[in-house]
Amino acid sequence: MAAPLKQPQTQKPLTNVAVVRYKYKNKRFEIACYKNKVLSWRRGVEKDISEVLQTETIFKNVQRGIEAPAKDLKQAFKTTNETEICKIILEKGQLQVSKKERKDGLEAKFKEIATIICDKCVDKETKKPFPVSTIENAMKELHFNIKMNKSSKVQAVELISVLKENNMPIERAQMKLKIDIPKQIGKKIKPDIQGLVINIEKEIFGMKYQMTVYIDPGNYRTICDLVNKTTKGQGNVQVLDMAVQNLEDEQL
Repeated sequence: MAAPLKQPQTQKPLTNVAVVRYKYKNKRFEIACYKNKVLSWRRGVEKDISEVLQTETIFKNVQRGIEAPAKDLKQAFKTTNETEICKIILEKGQLQVSKKERKDGLEAKFKEIATIICDKCVDKETKKPFPVSTIENAMKELHFNIKMNKSSKVQAVELISVLKENNMPIERAQMKLKIDIPKQIGKKIKPDIQGLVINIEKEIFGMKYQMTVYIDPGNYRTICDLVNKTTKGQGNVQVLDMAVQNLEDEQL
């Protein structure tokens, strides 16, 4: 009776895996991972690479179980250390997803970007937030290209510029701050602060000089640095509202 055929050692079929693929000069390298752990690793939440990988073996094709030759690894990564190579592929490779997963991911990203804009922006004329549906419709009309490998916050900032260029009356909602300054420095610093705020709601001259102000979010860091430097760390800037919006119902 003939001996049973042995599967070549270079073939290790794996199933139910998430594949991260990296290409170098027409050569393909793949690693088998746990999908959620790949995302956690890239966000810096997961630190243990053994929790991310199903195996440290580097493949030419995970689904067929074909391993990458050592000479190809050396040429592409300048090392044959599989752990180090896996780290490079995790960082620079592309996570392979099914068409349905990609569609669902794009839809979730689309809604997340629209929601960020509604939370952070207002109608320039009414100072009220836009309905999410308004932003979503604008994104569709402008054929705004969603990128899965770029953060939603970064894409929301880019979209704000695009919406402005297309004449939507949109602007960043103002931030509301409370600023505490030692009394003896109040008069000295006030002119500089006035040049950075949109409106001063309230001033109190007591044991400390206190201001409640509205600012463009882009000036927040400048104000913090100004107060800290001028007061030598004795002043304080407190955020009262990250995005001031007019939420009152219109009178009919």
